[in-house]
Amino acid sequence: MENYIEYLDDIIAYDIRWSIYKTILIILILWLIKKGSFKIISRGKDIEIKKQFHTRKTIEYILVFIGLLLVGNIWITNFQSITTFLGLLSAGIAIALKDIFVNIAGWMFIYWRKPFDVGDRIQIGEFKGDVVDLRLFQFSLLEVGNWVDGEQSTGRIVHVPNGKVFTDPQANYSQGFDYIWNEQNIFIGLESDYKKATLLLREIMTELLSPDFKSIEYELRRAQKEHFISFSQYTPTVYTKIQERGIQLSLRYLCKPRKRRVFEHQITEAIIDRFRAENDIRIVYPITSIYLEKGRNDTGN
Repeated sequence: MENYIEYLDDIIAYDIRWSIYKTILIILILWLIKKGSFKIISRGKDIEIKKQFHTRKTIEYILVFIGLLLVGNIWITNFQSITTFLGLLSAGIAIALKDIFVNIAGWMFIYWRKPFDVGDRIQIGEFKGDVVDLRLFQFSLLEVGNWVDGEQSTGRIVHVPNGKVFTDPQANYSQGFDYIWNEQNIFIGLESDYKKATLLLREIMTELLSPDFKSIEYELRRAQKEHFISFSQYTPTVYTKIQERGIQLSLRYLCKPRKRRVFEHQITEAIIDRFRAENDIRIVYPITSIYLEKGRNDTGN
């Protein structure tokens, strides 16, 4: 009896060792295939960076899927078919790992419907930034805004669960139309020549933004074919409004999201230089004056 038990133990130990060897061999082969594929892709200089990224990700997911099937076939007894294995795997995930299952569904939704892609600037819930990575359970944003003005990068990487695409609204700065409307306000005195100021502002914006006019027109025509997007005009304009501080001149123009602060800086510098040379235009701004009254010491006799 003892010899029989030892014989069974030897058979089981042999099967386990052989299964381990086969598992390691499968992982090694798939790892070599992955490395070789990545090297071939990186040599393609004519391939866009975004296409290289998606190709690498696709190969990585396919190899992981194949690895799960092969390793599962080794370790799961009575593995009759791929359908059985996938059914057991999905059932386990759905019951025990609900959040992970939702994130996987979100990943599939992102790749299928493409609400955003790598390189797009988006806002999802309270998070805003440029999409730099898409993974099975989460996507990564290079954060913009927050404590930094002009929606410039903070340098932080924010990892957002894929399931957020089902619960939080998303705003895409890059999809459909590559430009956004930006506005700057400036106040001049009531006695200022506002018509002259408006003319100068339009000249400033036209000088700085005219190189993009052809691109804006082309993108607008393309957007009108894909989405119900229609603008009555796309050239810079100035709107006038009377406020308690004086006359408010609102500059409105189209620009690329990542150039918003650059154009604000250039336009502001040009406004200061132009308006300083005009005697009949005066920029106004709120000021606070503090008057300190010297106290009197009264003495009684």
